[in-house]
Amino acid sequence: MLTKREFLQASVAAAAIFGAGGKLASAAARQSISQDDLLAFDAVGQATILHATDIHGHLLPVYFREPSINLGVGEAKGQPPHVVGKDFLGLYGMEAGTPEAYALTPEDFTGLAKTYGKLGGLDRMATIVKAVRAERGDSNVLLLDGGDTWQGSYTAMKTEGADMIEAMTALGVEAMTGHWEFTYGAEKVQEHVDDLEFPFLAGNVVDTEWEEPVFESTKFFEKGGVKIAVVGQAFPYTPVANPRYMIPTWSFGIREDAVRKHVEAAQAEGAEVVVLLSHNGFDVDRKLAANVDGIDIILTGHTHDALPRPLMVGKTALIATGSHGKFIARLDLDVANGRLKGFKHKLIPIFSDAIAPDADMAALIKKIRAPHADYLAQELGRTESLLYRRGNFNGSFDDLICEALMEQRDAEIALSPGFRWGTSLLPGQAITVEDVFNETAMTYPEAYRLEFTGERLKEILEDVADNLFNPDPYYQQGGDMVRVGGLGYSIDISKPIGQRISDLTYLRDGTPLDAKRSYTVAGWASVNPDVEGPPIWDVVMDHIKAKGVINLPENNSIRVRGA
Repeated sequence: MLTKREFLQASVAAAAIFGAGGKLASAAARQSISQDDLLAFDAVGQATILHATDIHGHLLPVYFREPSINLGVGEAKGQPPHVVGKDFLGLYGMEAGTPEAYALTPEDFTGLAKTYGKLGGLDRMATIVKAVRAERGDSNVLLLDGGDTWQGSYTAMKTEGADMIEAMTALGVEAMTGHWEFTYGAEKVQEHVDDLEFPFLAGNVVDTEWEEPVFESTKFFEKGGVKIAVVGQAFPYTPVANPRYMIPTWSFGIREDAVRKHVEAAQAEGAEVVVLLSHNGFDVDRKLAANVDGIDIILTGHTHDALPRPLMVGKTALIATGSHGKFIARLDLDVANGRLKGFKHKLIPIFSDAIAPDADMAALIKKIRAPHADYLAQELGRTESLLYRRGNFNGSFDDLICEALMEQRDAEIALSPGFRWGTSLLPGQAITVEDVFNETAMTYPEAYRLEFTGERLKEILEDVADNLFNPDPYYQQGGDMVRVGGLGYSIDISKPIGQRISDLTYLRDGTPLDAKRSYTVAGWASVNPDVEGPPIWDVVMDHIKAKGVINLPENNSIRVRGA
């Protein structure tokens, strides 16, 4: 239970998201939000950091439903970001039905989406960035990109990330790190990095032959007379979560000792503020902050968490800025006598109807999309269900993908990866070609059809569950549980590996899954080379066209214990 002090702190923090003085509360009553309300901020200190992360290729505003299930284990159990829905609103002193409730929780998502509209869009983000730079002075503002930027949309896939590089360069990004960027392959990534007008920082990536750095680890910036060191940390489990064959000579890892050395070297060179631009994931960064001294700020990414206030680990502030371009974080730094004296933070939700699009960025986006616009706008069918992806165990768009795999590939069971990227569709919306690519646009999309025994299926579920629910964050490799079609099971997240999954049920006839029997399984996004099958987007589009109208039953096939 929250103490009175904690409740008051959380309430103040929630109010600060949208500016002081209760402006947004009255705006919510009018069912309108103004750009001035969103940008309101009492500046402090000499320098400002702006942070965006996990945009996943989205140039345009989107609907994106936050998870209703996001379980923590070990020391993270019941702690942010593993607090959702009504509990999240209570923790941060927010009212249901408000803009902040819509932006940060799944509560009444469909109804509030119709009131408050889409979020994000790089043309709206550009408006915010320019406004902050005009207020603080260009030379006093540092804009950082946390990675997962070059992938997740059709145009990003077709241009191998070049569209997002062009847009982020125009936005004025000054450094980035990465994860899904690496799925374009080492040669293309290196080509892009060589051409970037800003550094790609990834101090935890070395070559496998000599263990020499592949990328820069640290970049120094002087903002407002303050020397800021930015240390980059790419996703440490890229060769496990994504195909190893795409980056065969690069080695990744958390490399805690290397991070410590980078921080100490930055301090030795006179850094007054040390920032870790990280794609580790929130719980990994929480542990890293406790183990490595000297990091003032961790701008965390990968797990798509959006928190309205920093989480302090000792003297280190963890900043979580969400995903899909929904938010941008502002952090003002007050530095005295060579050290960070204090800071002020604001998570700015980018309500696309309230923020005027920047004309230059809007023109660039139109140019990028023009060759593809007619194709992407093609209507495939309509949905009567809310379609979303994000959640620990299942999402309704993943249920649709699994249904498509089973029907189009004549399979008994389907597996779909637990990706955290992918936008949402409201009941009554048309499903377009672009919507399908927003869930499937990637470089290894083949939809395979194989035979797996019941025993092997349990092993797969156990392995993924350990990636997600290992109590040591350093063994959590990101993502959510693999989604399943035609299969039900129970999971006890408190158990060790090999003992979490039970009661596996073949849903076609309601019988227990036979460990020795072979089942026909369709899936996609295998990390193995030489996988054969049609691209998943063709499978899903064919299925939607055949159905015409999508109406999915509630998925109750997974029973969670030990939470």
